[in-house]
Amino acid sequence: MTLRTEPRLADPDGFYAALMEAHRGLDEAASRRLDARLVILLANHIGDDAILREALALARAAGRGA
Repeated sequence: MTLRTEPRLADPDGFYAALMEAHRGLDEAASRRLDARLVILLANHIGDDAILREALALARAAGRGA
């Protein structure tokens, strides 16, 4: 199995809005904890160590260009 990077969300704008709403009213520390919990929940759902490590590497590389 390989990491799927093509767009797959039916409503990406709706998901982004829901994500921003989940952060509403949180201070920076609470917001970071929410993000961490979300990552752990989704990583557990994926459950494939190789895929998760590939995702980490891609995310880190993408952040270098920011």
